[in-house]
Amino acid sequence: MTVICRFAPSPTGRLHVGNVRTALMNWLFVRERGGKFILRIDDTDLERSTNEYEDGIKEDLGWLGLNWDHSFNQSHKFPAYEAAAKTLREAGRLYACYETSDELDRQRKLLRVQSKPPIYNRAALELTEAQIKAYEDEGRKPHWRFKLSGKTVHWNDMVRGEQSVDTSSLSDPVLIRGDGSFLYTLPSVVDDIDEKITHVIRGEDHVTNSGAQIEIFEALSDHLPVFAHTPLLVWKDGSPLSKRLGSLSMGELKEQGFEPLAICSLLAKIGTSDPIEVRPSMEVLKDEFSFDKIGRAPARFSDDELLLLNGRLLHETSYETVKDHLESLNVGGGEAFWNLIRANISKVSDTAGWSTVLFAPMPGQIEDEDKAFCISAANCLPDKITDETWSEWTGKLKAEQGRKGKSLFMPLRRALTGRDRGPEMGGLLVLLGAEKAKARLRGETA
Repeated sequence: MTVICRFAPSPTGRLHVGNVRTALMNWLFVRERGGKFILRIDDTDLERSTNEYEDGIKEDLGWLGLNWDHSFNQSHKFPAYEAAAKTLREAGRLYACYETSDELDRQRKLLRVQSKPPIYNRAALELTEAQIKAYEDEGRKPHWRFKLSGKTVHWNDMVRGEQSVDTSSLSDPVLIRGDGSFLYTLPSVVDDIDEKITHVIRGEDHVTNSGAQIEIFEALSDHLPVFAHTPLLVWKDGSPLSKRLGSLSMGELKEQGFEPLAICSLLAKIGTSDPIEVRPSMEVLKDEFSFDKIGRAPARFSDDELLLLNGRLLHETSYETVKDHLESLNVGGGEAFWNLIRANISKVSDTAGWSTVLFAPMPGQIEDEDKAFCISAANCLPDKITDETWSEWTGKLKAEQGRKGKSLFMPLRRALTGRDRGPEMGGLLVLLGAEKAKARLRGETA
């Protein structure tokens, strides 16, 4: 059997980390099995869906390395959904309802007062032709509900194990609104049947939906996918991500300088038994993926952890990999500069600061009590700088000035870089050159 999975975003906004985690799990599972990954654009909401957001979603997935084998838009498949609705009507499983939103709300409130579950009472099934005509004469347009069996639906979930949903505890779901537009449920089932989706991988907030959807599958076809409902992604303190999703969109993370592989490494490993470490490639993430490793607790997302992984990834990244990115930031210095500073950055954009330190004119940062020492250091710095100059120079200063440890090295670092920490000074001194280094040690701008 060829494994076929789908990722189904709505083009009403950019992808955020929650969406991407779902896409990633589908992609990793498919690629590990040598299957097919489908991108389904859920654009049945024609008013809110835009081509701009659809293009943004595809751009984000491409940037992350989550390539797809086939893509289609639900807005192109309305005839298929209408045909499915007709099949359900003829089978007596889809029925017209004429209640307004206010009437349904009052019905739910009354049931709660009576300490009963707020389940739709199926009053629409008892309507006479005269009552239906009266509603239609008022101008009411029916919405359409799927009639659940009232039985318990069972399935073996790849993450949660044996699952069951008692459909008698659910309201018959609305599949078609009063304006004739389709809600998510029916088009999703129809598409999964048409595309022969073998596995539906999504968040555990869809568990109850699956009980109803399985009955719709069975009413339309003998095709039924395997389900995997993964724990939801939450903020590091356990709170919902919803209030932070704007800052966690792929467009925003890309603009902030995060690397795709760092994002995928974190989202693939949080909430699993694997250590949270950056992986060298998507291929490795694919080979390591298994539903058996996914825990039942919510996966906690931390931007601090992402920043840490991003830095670790860059520390091992070659110059050729980031060359174009550095050029786009107008950061020069070449391979020697990158190899020197990469262990001291968390994002590629951090290189701009070190480029300024090394190549832009700046005054030496010298405390009053260190001025004489720094001038002496300038006077004994050779005119030709080599890889050995730093150790030889500081050794000479230590012997002549009687300084050691921080009192020796910190004034030199501050004078030359304006910072208290950073890359190893031997390499920095080589890139600075003797003339610039001497000027800064004397407190001059260079």
